[in-house]
Amino acid sequence: MSAIRATTVARFPRPHVSTMADIINTLNGIIWSNWLVGLCLLTGLYFTFATRFLQVRQIGAMVRYLFSGKESEQGLSSFQAFALAVSGRVGTGNIGGVAIAIAAGGPGAVFWMWLIAFLGAGSAFAEAALAQVFKQKIDGEYRGGPAYYIEQGLGTKWYAVIFAISTVIACGLLLPGIQSNAIGSAVETAFGVDPKITGIGIIALLGLIIFGGVHRIGHVAQLAVPFMALGYVLVALIVIVANISQIPAAFATIFSSAFGTDAVLGGIIGAAIQQGVKRGIFSNEAGQGTAPIAAATAEVNHPAKQGLVQAFSVYVDTWFVCTATALMIIVTNSFNVVVETAEGAKEAIVENLPGVASGPAFTQHAVDTLLPGFGSAFVAVALLFFAFTTLLAYYYYTESNLVYLLKSGSARKNATQVVRLVFLALIYYGSIKSAEQVWAMGDIGVGLMAWLNLIAILLLSPTVFRCLKDFESQQKSGQDPSFDPEAAQVPKATFWKK
Repeated sequence: MSAIRATTVARFPRPHVSTMADIINTLNGIIWSNWLVGLCLLTGLYFTFATRFLQVRQIGAMVRYLFSGKESEQGLSSFQAFALAVSGRVGTGNIGGVAIAIAAGGPGAVFWMWLIAFLGAGSAFAEAALAQVFKQKIDGEYRGGPAYYIEQGLGTKWYAVIFAISTVIACGLLLPGIQSNAIGSAVETAFGVDPKITGIGIIALLGLIIFGGVHRIGHVAQLAVPFMALGYVLVALIVIVANISQIPAAFATIFSSAFGTDAVLGGIIGAAIQQGVKRGIFSNEAGQGTAPIAAATAEVNHPAKQGLVQAFSVYVDTWFVCTATALMIIVTNSFNVVVETAEGAKEAIVENLPGVASGPAFTQHAVDTLLPGFGSAFVAVALLFFAFTTLLAYYYYTESNLVYLLKSGSARKNATQVVRLVFLALIYYGSIKSAEQVWAMGDIGVGLMAWLNLIAILLLSPTVFRCLKDFESQQKSGQDPSFDPEAAQVPKATFWKK
């Protein structure tokens, strides 16, 4: 890891930005202030201690319930709902997002991603259990998520509407561009294909799936997610094992820069925390409010079961996939760390790859150190799978909240068709825009949903605890837990009364 210590400092002039870029960056700074970072960490801590470290105690049940339950006409199996949620979680953030976190916050950001994943598993359980408690059957399909549990659980319609609108804007307008932009950029780097052509290909294939409804989306996710995640982690392990002697130094650098004791990187501990939390939430979505929309589709007989499954999906995303990316990048020294000075200039405090921008290029270079010429193609294909399945999840989240907002069946049907077309058009638009702008827009969407959802699940925490207590009391008595809202003292769970 000597390249980290022997550091050259380079300065770059601050680029001119347009008025629109200034507005986007200002909004991003307001939403992603230290208040939101603190709220994410404190919410995770609260649910972790209040549930007595459920994410550790119930890890066996998480795996067991992952494969329980069967698909029905109304909903998906537990594994399909898990795969749909992982589709949203495992995406560009696992490749490009990890690299961006390291570039802006140093290797120490990885530690804070791990921490937010551990704490976030508690938040993920809470929001997924609530989604199941307050889900509804609309037009023959299960629907749920924050908008539904805010209205029913808190009895606050206006708050629910704000969240639903925010999700439609975030998942339907702001976030898709990140995924399509990453695909277009990686495919162009690897194969020289114009992003415009790639964008057309993405929307053609995606259109065939999303016009088939939630069951088709679930089936595609069920097949694609295990294949893509295992394949990516396998190649990452090959690179890591080939550099096994660098592992101790890599972990030492991660921890020393995370706590400010590293000679070079210790001065950016604030950036490490913010980037780790920010990119961690973007990647694993814990507390963001999107994954419970997928959790509500599961056909289960107790809300806590799907809560445990969704908590496990946070581990899959961050501890497996994000860690694979981070270690690949760090053990091969395939990264730069660039900070912004008080004068607004960009200063490289670690420059292992001169002229290489942060993002998928770090991961491509890491693979190329072992398999020259293979890195670009491999990352392009991995991003294609990761980002494509995330786009499927984004579409479903958008549609589910649109269904919530529009109560009339005919209006809902017509609006859904329009949203599908607009969604596909924006994916194409994102594939040809600059990466910096689409990431900033996506961060605004993630942050806005996180603010609204975290406050909601904290207010509804008594319901979460009653649900968990009911589940664990039946579990201890040797029963297969099933949910009776009256016995669990959750009278507002109208779906389960039926």
